Amino acid sequence: MITESENNKSETESCGKDSVKTLVVITGPTASGKTALAIETATRLGAEIISADSRQMFRGLPIGTAAPSPEELAAVRHHFIGTLDVTDYYSAARFEEDVMAMLPVLFSQSDHVVMCGGSMMYVDAVTRGIDALPTISPRTRGLAYRLLEEKGIEAVRQRLAELDPEYLAQADCANHKRLVHALEICIESGVPYSSLRTGRKKPRPFRIAKFAIDLPRDTLFNRINSRVERMMDDGLLDEVRRMLPYRHTNALNTVGYKEMFAYMDGIWDLETATARMAKNTRVYAKKQLTWLKRDAEIKWLDGTLPLSEMASDLIADL
Repeated sequence: MITESENNKSETESCGKDSVKTLVVITGPTASGKTALAIETATRLGAEIISADSRQMFRGLPIGTAAPSPEELAAVRHHFIGTLDVTDYYSAARFEEDVMAMLPVLFSQSDHVVMCGGSMMYVDAVTRGIDALPTISPRTRGLAYRLLEEKGIEAVRQRLAELDPEYLAQADCANHKRLVHALEICIESGVPYSSLRTGRKKPRPFRIAKFAIDLPRDTLFNRINSRVERMMDDGLLDEVRRMLPYRHTNALNTVGYKEMFAYMDGIWDLETATARMAKNTRVYAKKQLTWLKRDAEIKWLDGTLPLSEMASDLIADL
């Protein structure tokens, strides 16, 4: 069953004479079943899949990022899976640029492209667009991260209070990455980050249909707990050990790796680290749901239905 909100088609344009090209966005909280639904949908539509997961892009992290299995990758062609080294810098702005360059090629082969993922800033980058911001130079990035590493996040907040108090007043002060990025932009541009954020939606030369998987909260949390157990059984600890030399990178500043690093540092025992990983994943899922509930363009799919029925409902609503 789909709870349907009015889909904004005012900016929809045809990319061809006989058909409307459609980007089918499949999102939802972590562990809700997005990958399976995307593969089923793409197979039926004769489409390829663009991953909108900011961590699955990095090589060497298949377990902790719940990346599609080799069998799933073979079933439908995927893009943006395992394409970056963990030391590479990437951003939602670069994702927007790369996807917008790729879509004309994919649309020349099919009327549909499926985009699947739960990194909401990446989804929004393609479906809404990102404000034009300056490219951060290595020097500026080094200054901002040195401040964080040497004096802590409070020093970053204090510097932002001087350069952009308006942004700091509405920012998530626990999100270190976003605070540092805001500081980088202030330093690089010479103006407050908040003055560059217009929030205006960019027109796109294709139709966008957004879907999210809806599950009862207890069902979702049980799926998250089971996934964490499966990750541990599949060898997450060995994967994290291989990444120890790169633990300072942004790619590994994420749920799963942080808790296992704490175990390796002797801060927690393995049972505590695993339980904290499950808890933090549940917290992340709640943040994803909060973000998704604000988007009136999303059509919600009943995640308790069998996969084939859910895909049929989605396709019928295109």
